Amino acid sequence: MDVKELKEMELAELAEKERKLKQEMFNLRFQLATGRIENPMKIRQTRRDLARVKTIMQQKTVGGAASTGKSKG
Repeated sequence: MDVKELKEMELAELAEKERKLKQEMFNLRFQLATGRIENPMKIRQTRRDLARVKTIMQQKTVGGAASTGKSKG
């Protein structure tokens, strides 16, 4: 997953992507527990993709709040 693609997405799209990645993590952990996982490295990649999505969402949220014109004085 490319960071550029994530930065171009809207918050709603990122939230949907996060939901899908969480579901995929659940499925991968389930496969690992039952011994049916084909590629254990997929867990690592999915976990990192989820972290990227959450980071971009946080940046957009903080960036959006900072650009609303709130000032200290």
